[in-house]
Amino acid sequence: MIIFFLVGLTVHVVFFISIFDIYFTSPLVHGMTPQATPLAPPASRLVLVVADGLRADSLFTLRMGNIEKRGTWGVSHTRVPTESRPGHVALIAGFYEDVSAVAKGWKENPVEFDSVFNESSHTWCWGSPDILPMFAKGATGDHVYTHTYSAEEEDFASTDASKLDSWVFTQVTSFFHSAKSNSSLNATLHEDKNIFFLHLLGIDTNGHAHRPMSQEYLDNIGLVDAGVSHLVSVVEDFFGYDGKTAYVFTSDHGMTNWGSHGAGHPSETLTPLVVWGAGVQGAKTVTEPQPYSDGYLKDWKLEHIQRVDVNQADIAPLMASLIGVPIPVNSVGVLPLLYLNNTHRFKAESMYTNAIQVLEQFKISLCRSLISHSLEGLVYYHTYDRFFLGCSVVLGFVGWTSYVVLLILKTHASLNRHPNLTGQIPSLYLARLCICVTVVIAVFLFIQRSPITYYIYCLLPVPVWYAVLKEVLVSLCCSVYICCHQVVSFFHRAMLTLGLVFLSLWPILSGLFGKAKTRSLSWFLGCLCLAVFPLMPVVGREPNIHLVACAGLLALYNTCHNAYNCVVVLRFLILNYCPSIPQMIHVAVCSCVPFLTHSSLQQKQGLPLLNQIISWTTLVSSIVVPLLSSTRLFHRLLSIFLSLTATYLLLSTGSEALFPPVLSWLMFVWINIEQEAMLAQGVSSRQELSTIDFSANIDITKIRQLKLDDIRRSYFLYPCKFPFQC
Repeated sequence: MIIFFLVGLTVHVVFFISIFDIYFTSPLVHGMTPQATPLAPPASRLVLVVADGLRADSLFTLRMGNIEKRGTWGVSHTRVPTESRPGHVALIAGFYEDVSAVAKGWKENPVEFDSVFNESSHTWCWGSPDILPMFAKGATGDHVYTHTYSAEEEDFASTDASKLDSWVFTQVTSFFHSAKSNSSLNATLHEDKNIFFLHLLGIDTNGHAHRPMSQEYLDNIGLVDAGVSHLVSVVEDFFGYDGKTAYVFTSDHGMTNWGSHGAGHPSETLTPLVVWGAGVQGAKTVTEPQPYSDGYLKDWKLEHIQRVDVNQADIAPLMASLIGVPIPVNSVGVLPLLYLNNTHRFKAESMYTNAIQVLEQFKISLCRSLISHSLEGLVYYHTYDRFFLGCSVVLGFVGWTSYVVLLILKTHASLNRHPNLTGQIPSLYLARLCICVTVVIAVFLFIQRSPITYYIYCLLPVPVWYAVLKEVLVSLCCSVYICCHQVVSFFHRAMLTLGLVFLSLWPILSGLFGKAKTRSLSWFLGCLCLAVFPLMPVVGREPNIHLVACAGLLALYNTCHNAYNCVVVLRFLILNYCPSIPQMIHVAVCSCVPFLTHSSLQQKQGLPLLNQIISWTTLVSSIVVPLLSSTRLFHRLLSIFLSLTATYLLLSTGSEALFPPVLSWLMFVWINIEQEAMLAQGVSSRQELSTIDFSANIDITKIRQLKLDDIRRSYFLYPCKFPFQC
């Protein structure tokens, strides 16, 4: 058994590691020479303002900053994951997130990368300590200067998150004022190819805390708009209105109506982009319909102003072109020419640089075509082995599942006594076949010069399937069905609902309904209630704190009701209530904590200290307390249920709080109805539930063989546990 456990652990570890080789591979290529336009740039410096978490519709609907008078505007289309770090990498480095950064929580890149900041003469940054350091870390030399506030100030429960943006504007203003009396800094600031980067986190923080439709979010946008206007006056005054400053205002990602981001909803992927100043095309009035069918122009009342949409990575080559620095070597952005106000030669040179071509006279359209084909080639190159490795891993895992099922059946169901069901294949022929397959795979991988891990992923299924095929074929259908059902349920959660609806009919189909009507009806209603949860939206639910309190009361009712059905009243009061009373009080307290927290945040009083103490105490005690409870069946199960419910309630804001009570209700009914099923079958060795003790020694000689009902029970367990993904 120990050998079997170690082999199983090794198989699962190998399959887990394969995920990183198949999907989490770095798209970055090193060794290229940075390309810069040889012509003089239109701007000497660039000011980049990123309003973290600002939605396109929130800015353009409010018509902040007189967009039609500033310059060229449009929508910047981001990509998943719509998080701050990937968004800033796309903006400043010109490539979409290195997925291998997931291993570091999207906080820093596992490999070094080039950026517009790195190519600049000097870059000064103000803002969040989560974003700025990664660009200073990856820069060559010490020409990227960061000024950040403390991480403790990034508090979503803060009374006023807009103070983060006020801090940035105040620091920038003080910086330019102090530079007037600092000759060395003044001279450095007047050099060409300088960048000033302002990261404004207040809008994102207020969006998380109060949602994008709140007055706090909208007021913060107004504060940023006023701050940008003041910033422009300060910068222009410092440089003597020389007309050599370009401005870029955008956002790293948007935000859903319920205050989250990270996925691909349009409210998360559509961000504003406004560019004005030196070298930028001014606002153009148009009379003909624009080529956008999304309806936003009408909603924003901007049909008369030309709109130029871009992909987020296109902003990096745009900034590089404006101040004449090399485009970041890993950039996949396409220079948006409609934002440039310059000669055709400058545009052609810029596109030539962007496309890394040789001939200056190449037409712009051909350059775009070359970029498009190059990007397609990069995608093909980076995903070349994905399908092959994925098939190998799936084949190996299905084989391992089949082998485990086969081993269980052979050990506990005496499958070897039914040779007509085994479907055995002669070992000699099977061994020859497996050797041939191994040789073919090894030669193929050798020719491809694949890494050693590829040999493991591709050759591991061979011995696994050898062990399966030489014994039995009947178990394959069951294994494949289970695997397919698991996969489909992850992508289509409604499959869980269908499974639960089917399970609700079991007492009727098996004839138990006539012998145990009350419990059969409870089973039927419990399955249908649980089947509702997979149909609920994963995100976007409106908060309903009152439902959390109701869920706590329902959990307490379940505790009493389930225990009452299992033991007599007196014994229940003595043995069940006394040990469970502290946990029941704990659940009642936890059901009130979200309400108190919600009220405190609405009043902008922050997170109460008492609530923090209760939450952390609950998290720790939920692991320890069940282990200290009685080992009797229902005592231990009730203790586990109450501990998990207390923690779950603290993480709930609405209808999801009802899930643990409904699930526990169904699970307790299942235990009792299985007893009824065994009684109906006339099982004489059936043990009373009230006498089951987890601490009792197991008599191995009395372990029964597997039966057909055990397959049904294992199938029942699957849809009962997987709704947790809801």
